[in-house]
Amino acid sequence: MTGTAKVSIPKAQPHKVPCVYLAGDLVFRPNAIELFDELKEICKDAGVQGVAPFDGQEGVEEMAPGAETSLKIAELDRKLMDRCDGGIFCLDPFRRAPDMDPGTAVELGYMAAQGKPLAGFTTDGRMYPEKVRSYRKQAWGDALKPRFTKGGSGSMEDADGLIVHSEGFLQNVMTEGFIRMSGGFVAVDFSIQEAFRTAIKDLAARLNSQH
Repeated sequence: MTGTAKVSIPKAQPHKVPCVYLAGDLVFRPNAIELFDELKEICKDAGVQGVAPFDGQEGVEEMAPGAETSLKIAELDRKLMDRCDGGIFCLDPFRRAPDMDPGTAVELGYMAAQGKPLAGFTTDGRMYPEKVRSYRKQAWGDALKPRFTKGGSGSMEDADGLIVHSEGFLQNVMTEGFIRMSGGFVAVDFSIQEAFRTAIKDLAARLNSQH
């Protein structure tokens, strides 16, 4: 007796759309909701799902401002980062100072420690030492001076004798450097949407190649 064996063809598994955490001082801006909506659309066009910090903060808006609310937000944001496949971070200077939002820097380090792909974007293309130079002149009326000791990550120091570090980087090397180590870069454009678009396209390509 002869016959043809039936071949079982496995069903194709649905493609999982990578999830990206959208981080930055954008959450503090007056047009935060509208801005995140725009960035999510750009994410969709790139083939990933953008997740804003607000997306995991249901019920927080009913809580009174204070330490308890702030800690709750930190807890919820951490859960969102744990769920996401990668992160994209705004490195714009915060509150007119040279450095980026410190909370965003913490989030960047947290996701870097998880080994997730990262990307960055900014509207300020000045190198970090130039940002420090401008800030010191404007805020304190002083100037940077040459540093003659070898070693370290900078050849200048401020009026307090602190090294102006991270030469060749847009922000502290521990932030931009972690992005580079993950395979990404920091996109720069006068338009925050265009800077974001450039960065998310690259991050989406890396994430989708893993799925």
